[in-house]
Amino acid sequence: MLIPMSGTAGIWGPSCLACATLATEEWNAAGGVRGRRVNLTVIDASDESDALEAQIEQLIGDGAVESLVGMHTSSVRERVIGQLDGTLPFVYTPLYEGGAMPAGVMAIGETPRHQLLPAIDWLTRRYALRRWYMVGNDYCWPRRSHALAATALAKAGCEVVGSRYVPIGSCDVEQLVDDIRRSRAQAVLMSLVGQDAVDFSRAFGESGLARQAIRLSCAIEENGLLAIGPEHTEGLFVASGYFGSLDTDGNGAFRERYWSRFGERAPVLNALGQSTYEGVAFLRGLLDHRQRDNGSVAFESVRATRWRSNADKAMPIYLAQADGMRFRVIQTLEGSG
Repeated sequence: MLIPMSGTAGIWGPSCLACATLATEEWNAAGGVRGRRVNLTVIDASDESDALEAQIEQLIGDGAVESLVGMHTSSVRERVIGQLDGTLPFVYTPLYEGGAMPAGVMAIGETPRHQLLPAIDWLTRRYALRRWYMVGNDYCWPRRSHALAATALAKAGCEVVGSRYVPIGSCDVEQLVDDIRRSRAQAVLMSLVGQDAVDFSRAFGESGLARQAIRLSCAIEENGLLAIGPEHTEGLFVASGYFGSLDTDGNGAFRERYWSRFGERAPVLNALGQSTYEGVAFLRGLLDHRQRDNGSVAFESVRATRWRSNADKAMPIYLAQADGMRFRVIQTLEGSG
């Protein structure tokens, strides 16, 4: 299990580990892999980790792993892929930039065409937004997502009035806030991860810019919302395939199992953590050779995900607005089935 346990994205780690643990325990309770127990080995998959490649190489060389599930940035994903030869299944769980993957890599998360672009379209029409500013960490997910967004905005008659990319863990938030103020942006597309998103959002809120521009993110989740604080979340919107507060039968059952297992002090449920549950469940369905009638892998999906290939998958996408310490879903952007 590859999850960031330290560094800028370390804020995601505890919930990811808890959800993956729950899925693994349920797998073993059902008999494991044809009677063999499933053991979960955790590797710190932070961008700042210098030991990642060596740890993967050693585990594979020792025959200690037979498959990988990863919830981390796309930049780390490329490092992981560099250590694989396509023989081990690698399930990649979070939102990502889309595009082709090497053999053996199964990406089950949201992509910009189905997550980001519908959110931009809805917000642009709802609030008559014409001037957008884009800020992201400097790697493939923000850059490719923003390129798609810029094309869509141009077709809608909107203007990108500024664009900045910052290294992970080195976000000069005051300079960004000043640049956004000078740009007179009406909306900010924010593709920052982990603590960078938290620091930027706090500075944005403190600056009073929320009276000038809304914010849209695809990667802020409930842990980030708590860290930002309710006083800094005015006008913050998030597009995602999952929120812990979703009122669906599947999520209700999932929450009950999660809180029963880990108690009231468990990490808050969120999209990135939940994705590790689905990643382990997906691997279970894959190894059990389970298929639905439509050819998709049959697995326990809290959010009703259907996956036939990296290019052929579907899941509900929701748009939520920050409301104090929680997200309030205001629109369904993609179908719920």
